[in-house]
Amino acid sequence: MKIKYIFLIIILFAFTLFGCGKDNGNEDKPKDSQYVNVIIRVENFGDLEFQLDHNTAPKTVDHFVKLANSGAFDGSDFIRMQEDFVLQGGANAKDSSTVEGEFKANGFNNNLKHTYGVISMARATDPNSASSQFFIVLSDDYGSSLDDNYAAFGKLVDGFDVLENIVNSITSDMYTEDYYGLFMWFLKESAYIKIETVIVK
Repeated sequence: MKIKYIFLIIILFAFTLFGCGKDNGNEDKPKDSQYVNVIIRVENFGDLEFQLDHNTAPKTVDHFVKLANSGAFDGSDFIRMQEDFVLQGGANAKDSSTVEGEFKANGFNNNLKHTYGVISMARATDPNSASSQFFIVLSDDYGSSLDDNYAAFGKLVDGFDVLENIVNSITSDMYTEDYYGLFMWFLKESAYIKIETVIVK
């Protein structure tokens, strides 16, 4: 469906991130090794554990870890789910700081493909506008529309059943009918799925 390929062009105009960040100083950086694991704890569903790859997208991983350690994700929301494409979260976080876009179209060599379970940064049309919102890829079918244009920075390693339960819990009546004049698979505010916290292991 054509809308699947253009959603990130249109959706990006819709991102408005809220709040201001707090900084815990020496907690900005992830562990020294290539990989750092984080747990996204989803209210009423359980834990999604991701292995973030610092070698693939160092600034993105540092940024995500900083937000997690500062509590910026606590109480944020999953606000969009397009079946077989993406589940989008991190909206309404407490930090709206941005990070440089680490992807090929922005002059950065990122070879992590957008396959099932990969986590990547959402952004506006500005390639360096990624803030707190991220998306989890839900299938291998449309990754080519995301590769080279969005900063993939890790992959799901535990909680695949939790991810499927979240996706399967979303029904047609939970979507808003209109979003900036288009149906874009955004949820009604009453149907947002709450992120309790993000834990850096």
